[in-house]
Amino acid sequence: MYVTRKTDYAVRCVLFLSQAPGRITRAGEISEAMLVPKTLLAKILQRLAKRGIVTSVRGAAGGFRLAKPPSEISLFEVIEAIQGTFALNACAVDRAVCSLSGGCAVHPVWMELRRNVEKRLKDENFARLTRKKSKDRN
Repeated sequence: MYVTRKTDYAVRCVLFLSQAPGRITRAGEISEAMLVPKTLLAKILQRLAKRGIVTSVRGAAGGFRLAKPPSEISLFEVIEAIQGTFALNACAVDRAVCSLSGGCAVHPVWMELRRNVEKRLKDENFARLTRKKSKDRN
């Protein structure tokens, strides 16, 4: 599994918003604090909003905030919102991609790895990540 630059930026964005979940934050502030190019951030925030991870608030005091508590947003959810379904090998997502999947000795390994990675990412939420980040500062 390869995490794209855009996905990394999305994770940074959600992590930043998780530090003050109810606060409305301007895109420029997120961009500056998390070193995310502003033009790319707009596209990322749009995808996160479409998936119900963030919400946008219009007006002079507008910006973005989390659509739900950080404890209810998994790392998997953010990655999937940006990259879609992922796996170490395409056959672990769709057996039809490889005509050997049914009899391949390695296919079960790809499937197990996909399940393990997916479970780990689903278990990691942004409330926990925010706490870890705070601990690291102290």
